[in-house]
Formats: sequence, structure tokens, C-alpha cells
Amino acid sequence: MFFKIAIRNLLRNKRRTLIILSSIIIGVSATLIYDSINAGMITQMLVNQINTYYSHIQIHKKGFNDNRLVTSYIPDYKKIEDVIKNQSYIKHYSKRVIAFGMLSSANSSAGISMIGIEPDKEKKVSDIHRMVVEGRYPSGKSNEILISKRMADKLEVTLGDKVVAMAADTNGKVNSELFRIVGIYRSHTGEFDKVFVYVPIENARNILGIGDNVTEISLITENADSTFSFKKQLNSALNNSGYDISKSEILTYQESLAMIMYLIDIWKQTSIIIYLIIALAVLFGVINTMLMSVFERVNEIGVLMSIGMKNSGIFKMIVLEAFMLGLVGTVAGFIIGILIFLPLSHNGINLGMYSESMSSFGLNNIIYPELNLMVIINSLFIMPLATALGAFYPARKAIKLQPTDAMRYV
Repeated sequence: MFFKIAIRNLLRNKRRTLIILSSIIIGVSATLIYDSINAGMITQMLVNQINTYYSHIQIHKKGFNDNRLVTSYIPDYKKIEDVIKNQSYIKHYSKRVIAFGMLSSANSSAGISMIGIEPDKEKKVSDIHRMVVEGRYPSGKSNEILISKRMADKLEVTLGDKVVAMAADTNGKVNSELFRIVGIYRSHTGEFDKVFVYVPIENARNILGIGDNVTEISLITENADSTFSFKKQLNSALNNSGYDISKSEILTYQESLAMIMYLIDIWKQTSIIIYLIIALAVLFGVINTMLMSVFERVNEIGVLMSIGMKNSGIFKMIVLEAFMLGLVGTVAGFIIGILIFLPLSHNGINLGMYSESMSSFGLNNIIYPELNLMVIINSLFIMPLATALGAFYPARKAIKLQPTDAMRYV
């Protein structure tokens, strides 16, 4: 009965109902698209950082990220490697040597972060081999170097040219080696391209004079969402093997990329605030609409009261009208939002004209909106609740009416 009455009352003034319904539809569809675009940007930023360099988990000497000294190589890394090989949740790993120095050509020079890699293993923990735009990925032969397009332009060099890399060894002596450029890459992050170059791990070891030691071990696990659990398991396995875990530190990508994780938290909080602002606007619209509806039906409400309808019934009837309005508007807005989202998620949003700005944030030129559980929940539940809450005040006004006065109301 209440549903029939609610539908009849909503259709009584079609224009007013359509106006408030339209505002709900536009609000839901607009926020769904806005949220999905933001979710796509955040996910892309995070995935790009993980795939370019950070992987799922990294292992360093304790305090390496606070003070990146040449001598900060991993103690007894071979014991760690033996443990890693026996962990089923670790799919791939790669050893790296990190050096900070200078790269010089005949025309210019630049400060660099030189990454000594094992090319075959590095392919499995990062996508740098997919980012080569000229030449080829290093084969592992001595004195090959892979540099970024930005670095090549700065040094005024091209494929086949020779460059000299210099860095201080463990004794403070500056060593240098001659490299030939075999490939040029372009990553998704402009800041990364400014400094990172790749050389064979043995060349990096020779320049730093660290023997067969390594600075970093990067791991890819079977599930990126379970890295904290895997970190605990790895710590436990190392401890059980007799390795002194106080000498090293294991960092998940969430810990290494603290700034991006902070941005994700901000985005989640901002999304909720935006939904609440829109819900608040709809709330006042519903209050106004339902108040007008109540005052237009004072006589009718008086009659219902006089024939025995309880206050709870009157209250339920008015709240149900508003809830149905919010529910219909939310469903329609969600469907419209999905219809807009689907082609955008497939084709993406091309922001190539802002490529420099996008690159500084670690984003591609094309953004693919993403629909996650939080976006769906926010879209489907906030508006119906807001409209139902908006009916509480008009419903309260209705149940305070005296039946005799209401029936004589003009």
C-alpha cells in the first residue's frame, strides 16, 4: 500500500519530481565518472612506479635509504638469495648494484644513478626492457649502457656513441669506465629519466670496488596486494635460516612509495567529501521538495489520520517517497555513468597535450578510468540515504499536524 501511495504522490507533481530526480541522476553519474578517472590515475601512477623500478619488495642494507653510501651493500646477500629461492610466493628476483656518479660525453655531462643489472633477471622484475624506444635492451656484455631519451638529449649523444661513467669507490677514489650506448629508453616518469642509466652488474661492481656484493635485491611476488604478509614470511624465513635480519631491511612498495600511498589516502578522503557535499545539496533539495509536498497534502494527511493511520505510518509514507526518489535517481544515474565509463575505460582519455605535466607525475598520456568497489559503493548507497534523511524533517512536520486542523486547512 505504501509503495502505491508513494508512487502516486511522486507523480502528482511531475515537474517538481523530474527536477529533483534530474539533479540526483546528474550528481551520481558525474561523481562516478570523476571517481573512476581519479582511481585510474592513481592506479596507473602506482603501477608505473612498481613496474619501472620498485617491484613488489626490495631488500637493502639497514639504513640504506637514509644514507646511500657506496659501502651500503647487503651483508651476506648470498644467504638471503638462498632463502628467496625456497619461498614459493616469490616468483622472480633480481640483484642490483646502485652507484651515484657522473656520465660524460664529448659535449656535456650529467649526474646519474647508475643501476648495475643482470639483464635477463631484470626483465622479470621491471618493464624497463619494454620502454626501449631506440636500439636494444642490454644483452649483458661488458660496457653496454642503456640511457633515457632525456639523458641522450642532454649529453647530445645517440646510439653507438661512447660515454664515460665516473663514481667514487669504497676508498673514495674516483673510478671511470667507457661505455657504448646500445639502447635509449623512455619511461612514464620524467624525474626517473633525468638520472637513471643501466649497465651490466659487473661493470658497476668494478667501478665501486665492492667485489661480488650487491646493493639491492628486487622481488616480484605472486600477489601485489599481499606484500605485507609476504614480508613477514620472508623475515621469519631469514630468521629461521640463522641470518641476522637486523643487518638488512625489507621494504614493500607501499613503504618505498609512501608519497603515492599518501595520495591514495587523500583521494579516498576527497572522494568521500565530494560525495557528502553533493549529498548535502541533494538533501536540502529533498527537504524543500518534500515540505512543499506535505503542505499541498495537509488535508489528505488529516483525513488519513482521522481514519486511523498512525503517525509511524505517515512518517514511513513520506520517507519512502523520498527514498524511492533517491533510489530511482541513483539507479538511473549509475546506469548513465556506466554507459559513459565503458567507452572511456576501453579507449582512454588522451591527455597528450599535457604530456610534460603527466610525465612529472608518473602518468601516461592516456588515462584509463577504473571502476573499483569503493566507487560503486559510494555511487549506489550515498544518494538514497541522503534523500531518505532529507525527508525526516518534512515527515516530522506532518506527524505533528492535528487531524481536525489539517482537515480544515486551506
